Amino acid sequence: MLDALVAEARLRWGLDPANGLQVAAGESLVGVPLEPSRPLIIVPLATLHASAGPATALAGRNGPAGGDPVALLRRLYPGDHPVGRFGADDGMTIASLHAAALAGPLYIAPIAPELAVAGPWALPWISARLREPDGCPWDREQTHTSLRKHLLEEAYEVYDALEGGATPTLAGELGDLWLQVVLHAQLAAEAGIFDLADVQAAIAAKLVRRHPHVFGEAVARSASDVNRQWERIKADERAEAAAADGDTAPVKGALDGISPSMPALAASQEMQDRAANLGYDWPTLEGVLDKVTEEARELRLAATDAERAEEFGDLLFVLVNVARRHGIEAEAAVRAANAKFRRRFASVERGAAAQGVALRDLDFDALDALWDAAKAEEKTA
Repeated sequence: MLDALVAEARLRWGLDPANGLQVAAGESLVGVPLEPSRPLIIVPLATLHASAGPATALAGRNGPAGGDPVALLRRLYPGDHPVGRFGADDGMTIASLHAAALAGPLYIAPIAPELAVAGPWALPWISARLREPDGCPWDREQTHTSLRKHLLEEAYEVYDALEGGATPTLAGELGDLWLQVVLHAQLAAEAGIFDLADVQAAIAAKLVRRHPHVFGEAVARSASDVNRQWERIKADERAEAAAADGDTAPVKGALDGISPSMPALAASQEMQDRAANLGYDWPTLEGVLDKVTEEARELRLAATDAERAEEFGDLLFVLVNVARRHGIEAEAAVRAANAKFRRRFASVERGAAAQGVALRDLDFDALDALWDAAKAEEKTA
């Protein structure tokens, strides 16, 4: 039967199997890695000599569509895209498609790669196209170095969007960040060094290797067990890499992989997390708080600018440890404090303007009164 469907699709809709052909059962459509830029024939499950089982949505496409095959197709294809019915000609489109139609064989023609935007290969294709000789002048000028600032900008925008949780805004920001990954992979592919498949393989293999309690025989009963196991595995990886390279230099330590470009508070917390996973940590929170008092005293006693700067850094470092022990992300906490100060200072400015005075002309007591008013305003808002 499948040969007959292919023959009819060739004749009626210009199918060219040489460019790839997807065949999927309507009953299990949600579990198939469909690529809209390739032709698709949907057939009843019996045609494939298979038995129906529970339709498990493909990971990565199990969000809004869930297990609804029609909703999935509407996410992948434009609404006005035609749906061919074998043996019939009724002008059905993706928008008018209904569940009952999936019981019979259907043909969905491929769409242009730049229109297959919900497919995993649309962005790589678009990025490659933009880099071609007749592509975009701006994209063609980019290098790994020129794109660095954009990577940071997009990462921070994702960070900000995470404050609101799972929102359409977050989806858009994650897409912007993903573009940066794809662009760097495209540049490397043009240089013949690696491509996106290598990027995906590297991280997927790493995750499997570092989760032997999920994909192997190891046991980890708590997040702490996982963290300790993670550090042991990374240490083994560093030793193996050094041996493979014939490196006679000392094996890299647990902190060597932390980028010096990270924000200082985030880097401090990551270093302390890694050290704690290896057992280097204060036994109790009280010990950390005592250290805060000690560092504050040393800052007070510092005699020179250099000593004050050093002691201030030590104090911040210990405060990050306090945050870590309380499960607080230090970077996020300071960002929240910055945002709060921004809001309250704007209220102070409005209050001064309402009095017809400039901030610089007010004494401390007047400014403090405006600040207290700003705090009170927040509480009643």
